[in-house]
Amino acid sequence: MTMPDEGQPYTINEVKITELNLTGADLRFQPNFGLLFEVQNSSIALTFQRNILYWFFHDVGVINASAEGVNIHTALHMIRDDLGRLKISNVSCDASIAKMRAKFSGTLGRVYEFLATFLTTAMRFVLNQQICPALNHAGLVLINRLLDTIPVRSDVDDFVGIDYSLLNDPVVTARSLDLDFRGMYYDLQNENDTIVNYAVTPVIREYDRMVYMALSEYFFDSGFYAYYKAKVFQMLIANEKMPKDLEMLLRTTYFGTIMMLNPALVEAPLSLELKVTSSPRCTIKTSGASVSVTAMMIVMLLPPGQPPVQLSSMTMEGKLNAKVSLKGKRLAVHMDLRRFKIYSNQSALESLALIPLQGPLKTMLQLSVVPILNDRTKRGVQIPLPEGMDFIEEVVEYHNGFIVIGANLHFTKGLREVIERNQQGQQNSTTV
Repeated sequence: MTMPDEGQPYTINEVKITELNLTGADLRFQPNFGLLFEVQNSSIALTFQRNILYWFFHDVGVINASAEGVNIHTALHMIRDDLGRLKISNVSCDASIAKMRAKFSGTLGRVYEFLATFLTTAMRFVLNQQICPALNHAGLVLINRLLDTIPVRSDVDDFVGIDYSLLNDPVVTARSLDLDFRGMYYDLQNENDTIVNYAVTPVIREYDRMVYMALSEYFFDSGFYAYYKAKVFQMLIANEKMPKDLEMLLRTTYFGTIMMLNPALVEAPLSLELKVTSSPRCTIKTSGASVSVTAMMIVMLLPPGQPPVQLSSMTMEGKLNAKVSLKGKRLAVHMDLRRFKIYSNQSALESLALIPLQGPLKTMLQLSVVPILNDRTKRGVQIPLPEGMDFIEEVVEYHNGFIVIGANLHFTKGLREVIERNQQGQQNSTTV
């Protein structure tokens, strides 16, 4: 404790709030502005050390004080910053304390009881002057640091990233805070190569959950396009990856073609090369979501020590059911092959010959290719939430052209813990 000098005969320090009783706290939306936080007729209990030095008179002790009739009116104005991140741009504040009481300890504690009215009036004035600056700092500095933990652009994996930047300033109504996110995937090697958004604008009418998130067909189509441009939708099925019964069926189907090319290649291994020829498209209806895929399938011989020999090429059209789920902060999709057909690119006669391959190829895709896709999509993509928050009690609803996911918020970490760790991290970074 610092001793006062002659110019400062009376000091107080080590101020600690021991109790905060918010009997009338309310947090609500203020239309066209932001969030409104009000505290009515609440109380604060606090202690601090006094230190008096006047000529040869020296006294120290503890003051136990209580503030009653605490009223605070704070409004937070929310905007979109230059990076597309949600920010608090302005804090308006009005605070007052109706009454304050103090109890003094120490050798002259009883003497101070006579002066309590004068001292508490001074302390009430000081607290009134400190509440709003503290709230301004909490909003403009501490809460904005928490908002900085929300990812705006981040990598999903080694191939694509996702952009969650805000397109406009938040729209605040009496019942909701509406945020218009971009919700777009991009190829990490060419971030500017994206598709145009022609999807319908989602409409959210539900209010049973704390948070609702609408995903249009564009959200999924941009993801498929990014993976398509990154050349992820290509696969070679050969050697141990080739199912034995399928290889036997292929060998029987193309036996005549092999004999005409070179009878010595009859025992050469067969392979299938799958290559998606256009970006898959997502369709969302009230009955569910589906993904349409068109690919080329090439049947080849792999003679040892020689270049591959193409036997045939065919077009494959498939439709997959897509089930969307949300767990924690991860949005995942599980797919299942629904319809499948193949036809020859060379002749109608060959298309007829491929009919026996429909069933085995569909089974092969269901058992070999679809699990690989689901292994990638089940990892999911992170939904932008501040650190320390997760979604719980999720519900998914399908509409024509978009999906609405409702959830409640669960705080896995305390706000103070998150802010203090971020402060410590920034201090360590500055030191380095």
